[in-house]
Amino acid sequence: MTTESPSPLAIDTSKAHPARVYDWLLGGKDNYPIDEAVGERLPAEARDAARQNRAFMHRAAAWFAAQGIDQFLDIGTGIPTQPNLHQIVQGVVPSAKVVYTDNDPIVLRHAEALLVSSAEGVTDYVQADVRQPESIVRHARQVLDFTRPMALSLIALMHFITDEQDAHGIVRRLVDTLPPGSYLVLSHAASDLYPELAAQVTAEYAKGGIQLAFRSRAEVERFFDGLDLVPPGLVTATEWSASAADAEPEGSGIYAGVARIP
Repeated sequence: MTTESPSPLAIDTSKAHPARVYDWLLGGKDNYPIDEAVGERLPAEARDAARQNRAFMHRAAAWFAAQGIDQFLDIGTGIPTQPNLHQIVQGVVPSAKVVYTDNDPIVLRHAEALLVSSAEGVTDYVQADVRQPESIVRHARQVLDFTRPMALSLIALMHFITDEQDAHGIVRRLVDTLPPGSYLVLSHAASDLYPELAAQVTAEYAKGGIQLAFRSRAEVERFFDGLDLVPPGLVTATEWSASAADAEPEGSGIYAGVARIP
């Protein structure tokens, strides 16, 4: 495994960070009082959403590995929580290569200790921000072969990027770098499934200095424009499964989908 950071950055414990709030919601210990304060103000459903989102990632990663995909670019990976993406895919395809990216310095510290690749594969980490997609791709090209299919993972990330920050344009710029046969996997908080809860969560994150941009189904579907959604299409996180029979009958405020780049 290799890691890269553009410059040494201190961890700011005076401001909440999405990766650390998410860690708290999952029951992790790698967060600070400011992150816990945000998490404690959130409705109980926020913990359910974090769990559901994580489970979707696990199912999607296993599905990719079963399709023979052996290259992954995971942006907004968050603080490592086992099993992580590389552990799932390398369990099926030991030679798989995974490049992780996040913009919180605490993730880098844990990546150095926890994101250990299989002997046959490669696990790489770069500290970077999705709002600079070109820099992420430039680094990923050092590890991944952009002439061969890969999976781009944007799990619970783009609802932290506003329309003013060109969320849809950022995803398009990333997708446009990938060869045919690649995949986009994306999950995103919904504004229209449970509107009152969405408004409450957005307000509480805002109190912690974190701006959210929950989106409607139509707005989330725009991220997949020009791509071929694989069954069951764009559904809630608990409904997405390689087999409809495997889907959990549980409500969710998270949209999730996987699409193939033609």
